Amino acid sequence: MANYALSVPESLFAYARKVAEEEQVSVNQFFVTAIAEKVSALKTEAYFLERQARGEPMAFDAWLSASPDAEPMKGDELP
Repeated sequence: MANYALSVPESLFAYARKVAEEEQVSVNQFFVTAIAEKVSALKTEAYFLERQARGEPMAFDAWLSASPDAEPMKGDELP
């Protein structure tokens, strides 16, 4: 495991400590989880941008045209 010295503004650290206490985890675990969530969000965004770049609108239109013209299932209706 790597160690990294982190400078955090007092007000942010105090809030992080409070939230960590409420979640019953250490401040360290809170920071590690927050970093993991951010990295995951950025990787997910990059994945979808890459998929979007590979997309072919004409192929999607063809797929959509081949879909049956049916009423939505109960619970799937638009408001």
